[in-house]
Amino acid sequence: MTSTVPASPARTAGGSALQAVFLDMDGTLVDTEGFWWDAEREVFADLGHELDEAWRDVVVGGPMTRSAGYLIEATGADITLAELTVLLNERFEARITSGVPLMPGAERLLTELAAHNVPTALVSASHRRIIDRVLASLGRDRFALSVAGDEVPRTKPHPDPYLHAARGLGADPARCAVIEDTATGVASAEAAGCRVVAIPSVAPIAPADGRIVVGSLEEVDLYFLRTLITRMN
Repeated sequence: MTSTVPASPARTAGGSALQAVFLDMDGTLVDTEGFWWDAEREVFADLGHELDEAWRDVVVGGPMTRSAGYLIEATGADITLAELTVLLNERFEARITSGVPLMPGAERLLTELAAHNVPTALVSASHRRIIDRVLASLGRDRFALSVAGDEVPRTKPHPDPYLHAARGLGADPARCAVIEDTATGVASAEAAGCRVVAIPSVAPIAPADGRIVVGSLEEVDLYFLRTLITRMN
């Protein structure tokens, strides 16, 4: 599945104001944020450096270039950004070869969205090769579209990924609900004009206009998402 699809009028979500639902991947649908941190720690250990646990909050949810660049600068490791990106992707990919654990509530929510024909997109800062691996666990047919971080001019926290998803589904961003777990992802979705449900995974996220913060996906269903749009428009 690629991120390039012909634009077409969006189907409405059961006739409500909600036109589409966009979901982040790592830490939102699949419990892999810890996998990324472990991969980063292992790669830097091989390079002779120990990562400070405090850096985890800085790199979580960010694009590979930003996270890897920060860790190179923080450790002074003798490696290029391009070289490190390859190593991190390879190490992470090895960890998810046998599948990935879904976050509590993810299976139920995806099933409900599919049952009601709600256009759904997976929008991640991860690279296409990683997304395709994870889609094997999530189910490719559950998503009308997927957007990878290496397929847009600027990835999260810029609005490009969510604007791309909205265009691909022919939807108005203001009538799209986004589910994210990091401040970086929330900033991206809000910059695109979407309504956001934040489910913090590592670092806290404060409520704000156009944004609701909940404890887990188990608190989110289609009615909740429809209400998010109708009461904020």
